[in-house]
Amino acid sequence: MSTQQLGRLEKVDLRDFWQSESGDFTPWLAIEENIELLSEAIGLELAVEAQEKDVGPFRADILCKDTADGHWVLIENQLERTDHTHLGQLLTYAAGLNAVTHHLDLGQVHR
Repeated sequence: MSTQQLGRLEKVDLRDFWQSESGDFTPWLAIEENIELLSEAIGLELAVEAQEKDVGPFRADILCKDTADGHWVLIENQLERTDHTHLGQLLTYAAGLNAVTHHLDLGQVHR
C-alpha cells in the first residue's frame, strides 16, 4: 500500500473570498476551469453560455449548456442559506428560457 499525503478541509468564511454573489462569486464560478470542476462534481458536461442573462425583468446568474445532450442548465448562486426567493427565481428563469430539463440551485455552500 502506498502512502499518499491527504489535504485537510478547513472551514472558511465565504465572504472573505467573495464579497458579493453577482460581482465576485458568479464571475469566479463562470471561469472555465471552475465550471469544469463543478461539471465533474455533478456529472454534467457544462459550458457557460451567459452570465447575468436577462430573463424578462430579471437576470439569471449563469446559463450553461449541457454539451452531452444540449439541454440548458441554470445556476442561481447563493452564498447564504437557500430560500424561497431563489427557488422562485429559478422557476421564473427556467420558464423564460425553456430550461425545464435541468436546473441547479447550489443552495447553501458549506463553509
